[in-house]
Amino acid sequence: MSSLVLIGVALTLVAGVMSGNCMLPMKFMRNWRWENAWFVFSIVSLVLIPWLLAIFLVQDLGSVYSRLMLHQLFIPFALGAGWGIAQILFGISVSRLGLGLAYAIIVGLGAVLGTLVPLLALQRQVANGKSMALVFLGVAVMVTGIVLCSCGGQIRERVTDSESKGPIRQGYGMALLLAVVCGVMAPMLNYSFAFGQDIAKEAVAVGNTSIHAAYAVWPIALAGGFVPNIAYAVFLLIRNRSWRNFGFVAPDLSWSVLMGILWMGAFALYGMSSIYLGVLGTSIGWGLLQIFMIMTATLAGVLTGEWRQAPRGAVIFLGAGLLCLTLATVFLAMGNA
Repeated sequence: MSSLVLIGVALTLVAGVMSGNCMLPMKFMRNWRWENAWFVFSIVSLVLIPWLLAIFLVQDLGSVYSRLMLHQLFIPFALGAGWGIAQILFGISVSRLGLGLAYAIIVGLGAVLGTLVPLLALQRQVANGKSMALVFLGVAVMVTGIVLCSCGGQIRERVTDSESKGPIRQGYGMALLLAVVCGVMAPMLNYSFAFGQDIAKEAVAVGNTSIHAAYAVWPIALAGGFVPNIAYAVFLLIRNRSWRNFGFVAPDLSWSVLMGILWMGAFALYGMSSIYLGVLGTSIGWGLLQIFMIMTATLAGVLTGEWRQAPRGAVIFLGAGLLCLTLATVFLAMGNA
């Protein structure tokens, strides 16, 4: 395995740690509701940081965009919008199905499609038979790990719900369909980056390095995601009359900004890692990012006490799932090498 691939895996690991922890500041909110935090988070992560990175790191950014055809800009924008809709559906699915089952369906589908669609649509000609076999094996083991972790989470959640006598969820069939739709749309952010490489190529053509050129894609891709996210946040702010919560700024504003920095920082690093990972970067890298993100979020839950009262069966499922995710990392990295 080359040193460049190892650098790519290491960058993806850091990105996964940042992404897996980006929602953790929500636990420390004092006065703001979800929509207040999401309003600020969307502006910081989907507009401010992507544009600042592109302006400071990409030479002749205006020239790059002006030389592109309209469809070369519209495709990543539209795919980003699809991902933005999936973000909203994710929260609704979790509330209707519970975190364990919703996470298994949405993250499982998103990880599989986000890895395999770029591989089969864009990189099939450059991937040899051994690489393809290892990638498919890695994806299969990854899905197994996600399902096992989700089963553990569902067992833990069932015990918690029975103790707290939580409400029975309604519309189970429709909720399942909603989760499937969300899972299909969730990897559209990766499609947006993978199918938006015409932007990066144009940035290279005007004199940028391939690493810096990747930053030219994100403002367009994330602009599409910004539209549904900010629209939903504003809708909730109006419906719940929670605009007034913005009168209480500290410390909730800082936590929301930190969420945005962690999330966009993760995807900025993912863009860099896809270059180091080589021609399969936008497929292998996405799979690795999902693995590291899930492992980080799970371990963060363990460290913050979420699994303290979990039954033994739930812990066994969780351990087996984390082991599968570790093996999947090895297979994907070998496939890329």
